[in-house]
Amino acid sequence: MDFSVIIPTYNGANKLPKVLDCLQEQIKINNLIGEIIIIDNNSTDSTVNVIKTYQENWQFSWPLKYYFEPQQGLAFARKRAIKEAKGKLISFIDDDNLPQNNWIYEAYEFSKKYPQVGAFSGKIVGDFEQKTPDNFGVISQFLAIRDHGQKPCLFEPEKLRLPPGAGLVVRRQAWIESVPQKTYLIGRVGKYNIAGEDYEVLLYLHKKGWEIWYNPKMILHHVIPKDRLSQDYLLPLAMGTGLATCQLRMILAKNWQKPLILVRTILGNFRRILLHLLKYKSEVNNNLISAFELQFYWGSFLSPFYYLKTIFNPK
Repeated sequence: MDFSVIIPTYNGANKLPKVLDCLQEQIKINNLIGEIIIIDNNSTDSTVNVIKTYQENWQFSWPLKYYFEPQQGLAFARKRAIKEAKGKLISFIDDDNLPQNNWIYEAYEFSKKYPQVGAFSGKIVGDFEQKTPDNFGVISQFLAIRDHGQKPCLFEPEKLRLPPGAGLVVRRQAWIESVPQKTYLIGRVGKYNIAGEDYEVLLYLHKKGWEIWYNPKMILHHVIPKDRLSQDYLLPLAMGTGLATCQLRMILAKNWQKPLILVRTILGNFRRILLHLLKYKSEVNNNLISAFELQFYWGSFLSPFYYLKTIFNPK
């Protein structure tokens, strides 16, 4: 099989129809054999009924499949997807991602042109329900908004410059060869608020020698509701992303480098916190963007302690 489209979802009954409609409108793929897979990650809404209705009225040439994954967490949903998917290329589209009608075609063509690529992603455009705050571009990448220009280019895993999991395409062979059965970052679940599960997978691919690329011809729209621009959503996101920093840096590190990374991460982020407080002073908590940045620095400062916890007290 050529291509598997994976849609992990949690309580996505109201969002999935738009995604599935976009997939049914894909063009130039008549010669490809593929499948669309919904991974229901322990939803409690009517997701299963929505999928059944679509399956009964499905007009697309690729079959629509459904699997229930009870262990909540995006990492678990994606691992289940790898187990069930049959495609040589496996793409991950979130339930709030709307691919343009040539998205699959451009992904497949890119994979043929660059056979050394283990994973790649494209341009992600934010479709916001309300106006974004001033200077939002500083933190837009944390909401999976990406535009790296009009030419294909390599990402830089050593600097943690990587694409998000939304809209990611992975060669099944690369995943099987590179990603261990046990990973440490499972995604934001309930009170567990550590991000970085998508970067962790990509760093394992890079460690095995696979390249990670940007393909500007793959354009995806990310629907972002107004509640995702609130402090209640953004500040925990910043902290959770920061807390994954040390864990991620250790994946590519040699053993002798790891103590240095611990020290540099603590001291470097302590310095960033001080400079940030001096710059914004009393305004730091009144400005959403500066508050976000401060939370990210705090999370990064604490990330070595979280890393040590996973080593000495694994779950």
